[in-house]
Amino acid sequence: MEKKDVYDIIFKRKSIRKYKLNSLDENTLKGIEDEVSGLKPLIPGIKTDILLISSEDVKTRMMKKAPHYLAVFSEEKEGYLTNVGYMLQQMDLLFSANGIGCCWQGIPTIKDRVQDRSDLKFVILLAFGEPDETLHRSDLSEFKRKSMDKITDIPVADDNRNILEAARLAPSATNSQAWFLSGDRESIDVYSVKPNFIRSLVAKKYIPIDAGILIYHVVAAAKHMNKDPEIVFKENVEKKGYTYHATINLKS
Repeated sequence: MEKKDVYDIIFKRKSIRKYKLNSLDENTLKGIEDEVSGLKPLIPGIKTDILLISSEDVKTRMMKKAPHYLAVFSEEKEGYLTNVGYMLQQMDLLFSANGIGCCWQGIPTIKDRVQDRSDLKFVILLAFGEPDETLHRSDLSEFKRKSMDKITDIPVADDNRNILEAARLAPSATNSQAWFLSGDRESIDVYSVKPNFIRSLVAKKYIPIDAGILIYHVVAAAKHMNKDPEIVFKENVEKKGYTYHATINLKS
C-alpha cells in the first residue's frame, strides 16, 4: 500500500458496507500486514495484536460479509480502548486513501480458532475489501454530524478551523458523536459524554474507542497544518458529565 497524507481523506471517507467478495491480491495483503506492524499507539506500553483474517473466521450475525478483516486484541490496561481506536483509525484512513473500502464492526465476533492466536482480549473488527459501492462521499453535506458548537467550546479561528472540522467528521458507533473538545487554540482536551445507564449497556465499550478515532483525526490534521502535536495525559482532570481521555498540545 502507498503511504499517503490522509488529511484529505477525512473530508470524504465513508463506512463501506457492500464489498466484492473476491480476495485482494497477495502483494496488497502483504503491504497491509506491513502497515499494521508499524502502527503508532496512543499509549505506548499497551500490548496489542492485530490479525488479518478472512470472512470464514468471523461470526457475522446477519451482517453483510467482507472478504477481509483486521481483528484487534489488547491487553486490558487503562486507556486500552482509546488506544485501539487511535491505532485502527490509522488503517481506516489509509485503506480509504488507497482505494480500499472499510467499516468498523462492533457486532460480529471472531471464531475460537482466531482467539487461539492471541493471549489478549478481543476488542473489535475492521472489515475491508474492494468496495461494491461508491468509495468516497462527493460533498461535505453527505456527512451527518453535529454542528461545531455542539462538540466544542474552543473558539474557531483560521489557524484551527480545519483541525476542529477534522475532529467533527470523525466516525463513531451509531454516529453518536459522544465527544467534547475543550481548551483553546494551542491545547485541546478530549472528553466523552458519560452515557446514562441504559445507553451505557450498549455503548460503554465503543465511546472510548470513538475518542481514540477522534484523537487520530486531530493529530493527522494538525500535522497537515505543519504543527507538531503532542499528546499528554493530565491527572485529576474533572468535567461534570464527561470523561477525560487526553490532551493534544498543538505546537507550531
